[in-house]
Amino acid sequence: MAWIDRFIFFPDQTLIGTPADVAIKYEDVWFKATDGTRLHGWYVPGKRRETFLWFHGNAGNISHRVDLLRHLHAQLGVGVLLIDYRQYGRSEGTASEEGLYADARGALTYLRSRPDVAADRVVYFGQSLGSAVAIDLAHHAPPCGLILETPFASIRDMARTLLPGPLSGIVPDGFNNVEKITTITVPTLFIHGDRDEIVPYEQGQRVFNAAAGPKAFFTIPGATHNDTYVVAGQRYFDRLREFIESMPAPARPS
Repeated sequence: MAWIDRFIFFPDQTLIGTPADVAIKYEDVWFKATDGTRLHGWYVPGKRRETFLWFHGNAGNISHRVDLLRHLHAQLGVGVLLIDYRQYGRSEGTASEEGLYADARGALTYLRSRPDVAADRVVYFGQSLGSAVAIDLAHHAPPCGLILETPFASIRDMARTLLPGPLSGIVPDGFNNVEKITTITVPTLFIHGDRDEIVPYEQGQRVFNAAAGPKAFFTIPGATHNDTYVVAGQRYFDRLREFIESMPAPARPS
């Protein structure tokens, strides 16, 4: 349903900046989703072996994440591939649930093809809508670690929160994070502000409770949907670092 897609996706095709604005060296990268859609992203090399494959939320585009990218680069030293989904930023196509999943798989294929990336040390980092993209990708291609910030239970659960009365009942049950997370056994860090005005804190807890693998929940008191790292400050980046350093080392060939 076209109106459902308009309820879920809020793409912005205008880039308002680049990592160069905060003195970060980066590459403009182009790659294809598994259905052939041409996509755009930024690759930032890091000092660590870990690389974040970053799936952002449903509004804006990658240029609206430059400030957090700056902090991740400076504080953690990880490599980062930050992508725009189809219809977002400079990426082509029209956004849809299956389309975003195809985008994620194409991004992972591209990332693993780079000789400067340790394919066994890729961490999926999904925020809000991106949490569903990261969970689906982890279901099909497990990473070494998974970070889910402000994850929601499902689109139908979100509709019950945001749409009045009976309208929520006709929303299909897409992006079902509670169901999919039960199949994922990699270490997972959940992050949620307890004053989130978009995705209720309780939904993040439901996804956490359903998770099957090693897991931790980082509550940020006073944080809303879009200010988690600002409200938490240094604690946010310290917690991410602790999670990365706690991930098991890759198995050595026998």
